[in-house]
Amino acid sequence: MSWTMNRREVLALGAASIASTALAGQEKGPVTSSIIQEHDKRLKSMLSGQVTDLNSTWRGAIPDHVGLHTPQSVARFLRDAAAAYFHPQSAYHADKGVYERMALGVGFMERSQSDDGNIDLLSTNFNSPPDTGFVVHSVGTAARLAQMHDDGAMVSLLKPFLRKAGFGLAKGGVHTPNHRWVICAALAQINGVYPDARFIKRIDEWLAEGIDIDEEGQYTERSTAGYNAVVNHALVVTAHKLDRPALLDPVRKNLDAMAYLLHPNGEVVTAISRRQDLNTRGTMANYWFPLRYMAIRDGNGLYASMLKPHEPGRIELAFMMEYPELGQELPKPAPIPQDYVKHYPAYGITRIRRGRTSATIMHDGRSRWIAMHRGEAVINAVRFACSFFGKGQFVPREFECRDDGYHFRQELEACYYQPITDPSLLPIGAELRSKRDRSEECRMVYEGHIRETSNGFEIAISAYGTDGVPLAVEVNLRDGGELNGVSPLPSPGDAYVLKEGFAEYRSGSDIIRFGPGHAEHAYVQVRGAEGKLPGPSVYLTGFTPFKRTLQFMLSS
Repeated sequence: MSWTMNRREVLALGAASIASTALAGQEKGPVTSSIIQEHDKRLKSMLSGQVTDLNSTWRGAIPDHVGLHTPQSVARFLRDAAAAYFHPQSAYHADKGVYERMALGVGFMERSQSDDGNIDLLSTNFNSPPDTGFVVHSVGTAARLAQMHDDGAMVSLLKPFLRKAGFGLAKGGVHTPNHRWVICAALAQINGVYPDARFIKRIDEWLAEGIDIDEEGQYTERSTAGYNAVVNHALVVTAHKLDRPALLDPVRKNLDAMAYLLHPNGEVVTAISRRQDLNTRGTMANYWFPLRYMAIRDGNGLYASMLKPHEPGRIELAFMMEYPELGQELPKPAPIPQDYVKHYPAYGITRIRRGRTSATIMHDGRSRWIAMHRGEAVINAVRFACSFFGKGQFVPREFECRDDGYHFRQELEACYYQPITDPSLLPIGAELRSKRDRSEECRMVYEGHIRETSNGFEIAISAYGTDGVPLAVEVNLRDGGELNGVSPLPSPGDAYVLKEGFAEYRSGSDIIRFGPGHAEHAYVQVRGAEGKLPGPSVYLTGFTPFKRTLQFMLSS
């Protein structure tokens, strides 16, 4: 990579003659003055953080919170700066100084490119086509806004970086499934401003693989709080830029599916994810662009309802300007499904929704076999384990859905081994356990049963086969609520025991009561159990044979 200033960068910094054609009148739609003010405030922060020392290696960059100077932060700056520059209500409208700072940023972007045209993601990926694609999504928007406003100077300013990036994307590879569509969208954006047949050829090569969406409406990564939104965004952009409406079909399929993966407080179910958002908290906020685009295009009131909680906080000024369609009035909202039982065999879960109550039952061999929501009150997981030879965590191996509920089962065995008496098997250097006679054989059977009740759920737990084994049931709660009826344990931290009666967990007006309690010991982190989950954990304890039925009553 080259770190010398080029002549065009020096000239742009010295004096830029800008011709800007403002929008005729005010922008249409939900772009309020407060949104523009918030946008300007964010831009002001970027401007104040930009390195302007012309002798600095990092000139034009904007350091992140750990002091790294990355193309990613500059790309977002270029997008937001272009939006403010062209919006007639922005305080930075047609501001020569903003243009000069953009030129400074573009210089950094060009110096950040490899010979292939790619940039680095300093935290993990280098000479990375996918991360170049993500960056192009922002810089390409800046170029499109310049094109829409007939600003030839800015179109020319951004051209070298975007064209070179396009050539890198036209031959570069990917890491993960979503990267294919990220690259397609980026190439479609570049092609819209700087057309090149090679860009379209590469898009067609990726699209020829087919869109990776299953019968239940999830993409390969099943990343409900992360990459679903990335894929939807990329497919909408590619469909729009290339006039290929068929690419919107998988977007519709995914958005329809997500309507059944929503908790009553608007969070999404992340238990099915194959990415880093597994069992994390997330909402539909990241779906803002595809939701708004598709709600308006299709007149779809369900999408409008799924979008509503996240506006206006997620409105991006640059996107509203690049896609004027987004400014049209949303259709009349349609109700989000709130009363259903839906099975997902391929994902190993069952979803239950009853108004403000939501549950996810997991039956694909996970120790977290149920999670419950009542509005803002959340039980992250119910788990149990006993100290059976250091391998006693309940991880169901059998599952059956019957008329009376959901049944789980697991069998464990352990033993001791006798001396080898057959001389032909010696010496004993090799692993000979399979050839040894077994003795003192022990067995443990776990059974679980989940049944829906009129006001929540009933969970029956039994463990038998070897007597006198310590067992602990963990009910893990989300941080931030008020917990009563329990006694603190000396260790681990944020752990409690429910000795008798019912525990009450409250968050706002939402309440989950569970019990009755049972405590025969305080050995809750039994040997062989998975580590305690984050947040408060309430334990019930006993010894095998163990048989208890817990009531979970959810109310507001």
